Amino acid sequence: MKRSQPDTQDHGSEQRRLSAGLLPSLGLFTTTMIVVGAVIGSGIFRKPGVMAGDLIGHGVGMPWLLLGVWALAGVITLFGALTNAEVAGMIPETGGQFVYFDRMYGRFSAYIYGWSVFAVIQTGSIASIAYVFAEYMTRLISPPLVVDAVQSVAAHVAMLVRDPQPGFWESAAAFSIHLPFIGDINPFASIEVKGIAAGLIVLLTLVNYLGVKFGGIVQNIFTVSKVLAMMALVVLAFVLPGVGSTENVTTPSATVVAAGTNTPPAGSDAAISAPASPSASDSNLGALGIALAIAAALQGAFWAYDGWNNVTYIAGEVKNPQRNIPRALIMGMAIIITVYLLINLAYCYVLPIDEMAKSNLVAADVAERFFNGGGRWIAAAVLISTFGTTNGTILASARVYFSMARRNVFPRFLGNAHRTFHTPASSLVVQCVWSVVLLMSGTFDTLTDTLIFVSWMFYAAGAFGVFVLRRKAPAADRPYRVPGYPFIPAIFVVFALVYLVLTVYNDIVTYNAAVAEGKPAIINSAFGLMLVAIGIPFYFYFRSKGRTPGPLPEVQE
Repeated sequence: MKRSQPDTQDHGSEQRRLSAGLLPSLGLFTTTMIVVGAVIGSGIFRKPGVMAGDLIGHGVGMPWLLLGVWALAGVITLFGALTNAEVAGMIPETGGQFVYFDRMYGRFSAYIYGWSVFAVIQTGSIASIAYVFAEYMTRLISPPLVVDAVQSVAAHVAMLVRDPQPGFWESAAAFSIHLPFIGDINPFASIEVKGIAAGLIVLLTLVNYLGVKFGGIVQNIFTVSKVLAMMALVVLAFVLPGVGSTENVTTPSATVVAAGTNTPPAGSDAAISAPASPSASDSNLGALGIALAIAAALQGAFWAYDGWNNVTYIAGEVKNPQRNIPRALIMGMAIIITVYLLINLAYCYVLPIDEMAKSNLVAADVAERFFNGGGRWIAAAVLISTFGTTNGTILASARVYFSMARRNVFPRFLGNAHRTFHTPASSLVVQCVWSVVLLMSGTFDTLTDTLIFVSWMFYAAGAFGVFVLRRKAPAADRPYRVPGYPFIPAIFVVFALVYLVLTVYNDIVTYNAAVAEGKPAIINSAFGLMLVAIGIPFYFYFRSKGRTPGPLPEVQE
């Protein structure tokens, strides 16, 4: 039976029941650092080059437009955070948006969201961030050493089954699995990077298994460190003589793919290979062409801004959550937007947009302009950043599955809290396993584009839920109200829907172009929808068993 109105008076007792075994030990500073740490991670170091390639590939090559995309993504994300903060203050329960969807739309919608968090959104985020950590690790450590070490271990394992034949590793890297209507998956491509990333996921799962306070301390240290490192990069970019030029910020791409042609893979050399005059960037592409270019680039920016809602998953472990979670969301997003705009301005000041589009590791390439070996210095900073972000995402995400299990819509053992460490131990372990599986499923860009598409479906629904709750529970206690209501939530919802439509269109166009060239490709949005749809039968399985919210599961030793 659906609720006609959230029973806000019973939230305290329900929260205590559902969060039993977890301790409210996180203050405002740590909570804000979790917001910042969960957002600032891999995207700001990895995505600017991809985004530059996206713009150029669509016939739009102005550096100022790239900066505008970052600003637009920041404003829209802030609107989402402001909207989400109202609900977070109203329903301060462990499980975050899973609980919000239950209050807004009912149990099925909440389940689909929670399943999506497990199947693709958060586990995909963990895999993606760890992937960038591993990429920069190979930059810091001599790549041949990494490749040799990983392949040596893998070869010994393979020999237990059979001896690899000549060309075994080349064949394995080229191996692909074709999924009808979706595309191709290459599980063994970049196996040395994936091996390092998997090791990081396992290590940080263990850290968070041992306690949320320990995980919070790790989060604080690495978040402060990476923000300081990024600010150092910004200062050096503008202070060191001869490093950059204002002309790089104002000069459009000299080699822009003509408007209307198939879009090459973002960030690749092909994306900037077609000759064109500098004025091509200013050609009249039409509103749709510019919108598609911005939408393509926004996928990268939204990935860099993603994770702002992770803090809502751990409400049961935050002191005074009604007050501290909304404050942490707003303060955290203000820090993030400021840092992102400054560092992207530094990127554009140092690197012409054509050079940026060629780079997968933009921050390292910028640092190389400072001094010889600067790329290795920034690689160390990126390792710090992605280490902290992976930790924060692992810490927060497992609380969703924990909350779902406590409501009997996920396997009950996932709701076990460790008696000694007071952590959702079982959920952390299962999350670790599935994150590694997703890690093997594709490239960094495949993972991020897939999870961002799915995330924004639920961001739109979550923002619309503010209107639903204002109608269903007009008298409920709201310690924080979204400013500019109803305009800010409405703008966010409309923007999200337009963005989703343009993303599907871009995915199909890019897929068709790759297939026409005989290259393996995948429709990222379709892949994400498939992972979401897989969870639907499990919901009806639980329902057929007559499982309704009941007593708490036994506590794990």
